[in-house]
Amino acid sequence: MIKTRLTDLLGIDYPIIAGGLQWLANADYVSAAARAGIMGFITAASFPDLDDLRAEIRKCRELSKGKPFGVNVSMFPKLVEGEKTQQIFDLIVEEGVKFVETSGRNPEPYLPALKAAGIKVIHKVPGVKFAKKAEAIGVDAVTIIGAECGGHPGLDMVGTIIQANVAARALTIPLIVGGGIGTGEQLLAALALGADGVIIGTRFLVCEEIWAHDLYKQRLVQANETDTTLSLQSLRNTARSLRNETTAVVEKIEKETPGDLGKLMPHISGKVGKVAYETGDWSKGLLAVGQSVAFAEKVEPLSDIVQGLMSEASAATARLNSLTGGLADMKDVG
Repeated sequence: MIKTRLTDLLGIDYPIIAGGLQWLANADYVSAAARAGIMGFITAASFPDLDDLRAEIRKCRELSKGKPFGVNVSMFPKLVEGEKTQQIFDLIVEEGVKFVETSGRNPEPYLPALKAAGIKVIHKVPGVKFAKKAEAIGVDAVTIIGAECGGHPGLDMVGTIIQANVAARALTIPLIVGGGIGTGEQLLAALALGADGVIIGTRFLVCEEIWAHDLYKQRLVQANETDTTLSLQSLRNTARSLRNETTAVVEKIEKETPGDLGKLMPHISGKVGKVAYETGDWSKGLLAVGQSVAFAEKVEPLSDIVQGLMSEASAATARLNSLTGGLADMKDVG
């Protein structure tokens, strides 16, 4: 076990969060994370029908065998007509969920009710300035995502190693960092930089508990750190995804008619990506994949991946301990 402020906050064994994955983070995956000693979040957006979300939460509670889990609530940048965010939070309170991961716009309007219900809130952001605002409004912890991540890294595209250290110096609440994290050595490095834990998405995409088609997972196993690309800069909504036919088409559209959402939508809709997960045809859709796909070496149970991470972290700790004398000698340099 590694004890940090994050493990204390969430009641988990290891300072690792399995980030919410659109369409993929269901009860099977999240409960596997819980049983493996880390924290997972059911993605509420994957269950548009509130009754389905309620059923998934109850299934996850049963499968988690008393271990903690949470729900991810991704909000649009601005409140839009027909949005069910308030109803989702009400459902979370009713079901007794104790941990929530939020992203998108400011969660401040929802915090009083969540706090009153004893729910811990982790807000996910792409930059330190947003993390400082999240701390100011009273979230319990903040996650900062670096440029290497799959999905949306924000507009500034600051790398994880910079984000982590800048954030650690700027914040007082527990800090989780992510973006390109896929090994135990990187976990240890994040802790050394001042983080309290890491968030992992891409590395876990090849776990057995993810329901996506095996052909999709095998493509990830074969991929390396150069097999992702950035799209949607013309919409000011940069996304990193697996390089495929869709990313080539999107790149062409963005060059010829920048910002034309009408032309882009048939290719970038989340429903297209869901079909790819169902069929294994990874050539279609903007499939969120980060550069840490380089570490996805085989399909295996999530618990095995977690134990592999911890073994790597232990070996890295031993290497650092072997350098202790040398590091101490460096105090005299200069």
